[in-house]
Amino acid sequence: MKNVPNGILLALIAYASYSGSDAVIKSLGGQFTVFEIGFFSTLFAGCFLFFSRPANERWRDFWRAKRPWAVQARAWAGIASGVLSVYAFTTIPLAETYALIFLAPLCVTILSTVILKEKVGPWRWLAVVAGFAGVMLVVRPGFRELHLGHLAAFTIAFLAATNVILMRSLAQQEKRTTMLGVLIGYGLLFNGIGAAATSFTVPDGKQLAWLVMAGAFTACGQLLQLLAAKYAPANRIAPTHYSQIVWAVILGALFFREYPDWLSLVGLAVVGGSGLLTMVREEVRLGTVRWNPFSRARL
Repeated sequence: MKNVPNGILLALIAYASYSGSDAVIKSLGGQFTVFEIGFFSTLFAGCFLFFSRPANERWRDFWRAKRPWAVQARAWAGIASGVLSVYAFTTIPLAETYALIFLAPLCVTILSTVILKEKVGPWRWLAVVAGFAGVMLVVRPGFRELHLGHLAAFTIAFLAATNVILMRSLAQQEKRTTMLGVLIGYGLLFNGIGAAATSFTVPDGKQLAWLVMAGAFTACGQLLQLLAAKYAPANRIAPTHYSQIVWAVILGALFFREYPDWLSLVGLAVVGGSGLLTMVREEVRLGTVRWNPFSRARL
């Protein structure tokens, strides 16, 4: 029997944990390369997630996939998203990063028409336009200096949307150990090669503790998200994703002296509202939410 309030609470804690990981990664910017941060955060998250496999699955069989090319495509989208996430979080304010990443549900709408040939009604197109308008209020190109971090965050939104499109067809066919195992394996390989080829810095005890914390926050978010899904249906817990907007403002102000002005706050609210509208319209169209528009691969 589902306990919706418990599921919502667990989802809120999960996204708070994800935000904690993002803040820790941001604090490590300038101390390590993007690849080294990605390698260690993936390594430690994988260590914690190793103990989360379902009872009927085995990690040694993670490579046995029914649709290997689709699984690998999702993994590479997740790897690219992870590298770009580290770069974005360490170069631009948290609130601006989240505003751009939260375009992902709107990008799903666009990709659905192109790839899946789905019909999109006027309300969902209105949500797309409103979402982009909200981002413009936050980022304000032409009035503020744009950085490569903004482009990285915008690219993450499309990669997350690609991940959703792939997950629609893989969720009912592939094991959790397969989806996570391939992503972790490729993430360690890619980031490890990148770290070795650039400038590898051996972390001291304090830095290592922060890297472990980043991995622990990520793993905790993953596990709590899975538990939340057991207690509440997806359409009830999906909106909790936008609690990260609040955490972006709080953590940015407390630890990084990032204080969004009122226009940015309005823009963040518009982005959140447009994403929620997209989700609601999808629920109406499908009769029930069979996909999670917020599943950014986070390893």
